[in-house]
Amino acid sequence: MNHQQVWFVTGASKGLGLSLVKRLLAEGYTVAATSRNRLELQQAVGANPSFLPLETDLTSESSVATAIKETIDRFGRLDAVVNNAGYGLLGALEELSLEAIRQEFEINVFATINVIRQALPQLRYQRSGHIFNITSIAGWHGDQGANVYNSSKYAVEGLSDALAKDLKPLNIKVTAVAPGPFRTNFLGTGSVIYAKPSIDDYAHIHQHKDWLDNNLNGKQLGDPVKAPDVILRLFNEENPPVHIVMGSDGVRVVTNHLTNMLGEIEKWKSVSISTDLDHA
Repeated sequence: MNHQQVWFVTGASKGLGLSLVKRLLAEGYTVAATSRNRLELQQAVGANPSFLPLETDLTSESSVATAIKETIDRFGRLDAVVNNAGYGLLGALEELSLEAIRQEFEINVFATINVIRQALPQLRYQRSGHIFNITSIAGWHGDQGANVYNSSKYAVEGLSDALAKDLKPLNIKVTAVAPGPFRTNFLGTGSVIYAKPSIDDYAHIHQHKDWLDNNLNGKQLGDPVKAPDVILRLFNEENPPVHIVMGSDGVRVVTNHLTNMLGEIEKWKSVSISTDLDHA
């Protein structure tokens, strides 16, 4: 391992991002990380000469450009970019404001694009680097009351898939990492925003929130301390996957979803191919 390798991590003040930053520093890597609150991030990580905390508005092109520039000015290069920042917006589509929906996409999708666009000139110059986009099994499987969150994560999975093909000739790797339920504070205050229940017909969605609170929050199988093991292994792989799912629950959900989808495609295959031109 090259101790001069530099990581840039967003959303690093809690959850998987914080676990990753601490592990990277413990392994001797150099890390620049972003948060909306620099002091909070610095306190969470602790003092370390190999750590650069950055207060960054990921929705602002200029703010992200400044953060990337400070990182390169300080450490001279970029080796891994981890887009981890994001949150969940849950509720019936009709109950969500368009403003809230747009903000979800600003953070989960456009901030990711913003970081990648600002990092690419340096990665292209080096002809090396690895972009990790932390998505979710929500990017593979639609869940009740998560329509907007699902669509934002599906977008990042699709972005990663295409970007990997664009950047492979430049020796830049891309991996979308889709965690299943991990025992972080994601379902706690600040990481998930729920629509205010206002339409009785969606009582089943309102009840799903109670189910998440009572049956999943604090009982997730995923260990956030082990998540960095996966990312570090992929970083050191010569040919890492473009898509990977983390956690046994994640593997189960995604496998079942893809199996059902393949079955549906096969069932309707004759209808699907009926649209081809006749070449009689």
